[in-house]
Amino acid sequence: MTETLHREIEIAAPQATVFAFLTDPDKMLRWIGTNAKIDARPGGIYLLSVAGKYAARGEFTEVIPVHRLAYSFGWEGREEVPPGSSMIEIDLVEKDGGTLVRFTHSGLPNEEERASHEKGWNHYLGRLAIAATGGDPGPDTHPDA
Repeated sequence: MTETLHREIEIAAPQATVFAFLTDPDKMLRWIGTNAKIDARPGGIYLLSVAGKYAARGEFTEVIPVHRLAYSFGWEGREEVPPGSSMIEIDLVEKDGGTLVRFTHSGLPNEEERASHEKGWNHYLGRLAIAATGGDPGPDTHPDA
């Protein structure tokens, strides 16, 4: 049985701005990763290096500009969650002049991996909220980074 994590966060920035921080490699690197190759179109690649230690790889399955992203996800060299083995879905909903981000990561193999990914996503979604509103989230202090 697979595990799913859900997270919602409100960001005081328009949907288009948040969408850009999720799809533009230069903007992504302000809040997550040290290298990114992103081709945000169905069939396009999602490749993100985190701290030069980990490489996340997947493929976009759905891209609706400023509203929704879906892509497969996994880690190179990690047997528990290999590339393409899980799915990330992000819905961006206009709310009070800002954006409600509805984040779902499904297909994780067990509770341990769900908890580990939840810890990481909580950290990085917080950094996204800072970056998308024009702030500087500072150096990445995630323990696995």
